[in-house]
Amino acid sequence: MKRVSCVALCMVAALAVVVFLGETRTAEAVTCNPVALSPCVAAITSGSTPSSACCGKLKEQQPCFCNYLKNPSLRQYVNSPNAKKVASTCGVPYPKC
Repeated sequence: MKRVSCVALCMVAALAVVVFLGETRTAEAVTCNPVALSPCVAAITSGSTPSSACCGKLKEQQPCFCNYLKNPSLRQYVNSPNAKKVASTCGVPYPKC
């Protein structure tokens, strides 16, 4: 349990660092903000069922996934088996970058 909490805390910290380093905009004018995916932390770290808030944020941030995969601080979370499972459960296609 402590490991899950530590992983979640590390993920949120890494996401905050990325946001403070600067936001990226995609062609669709979506503000790429990995912290917006915070409703998905529990589902990604534990494999639990994602909430509707998580699914909504995944759909909103979908154009940003390739940028997140390029970021070494985020790649391990976005590319994890649980993240792929969460995306699938939410009906969000996993990117092919």
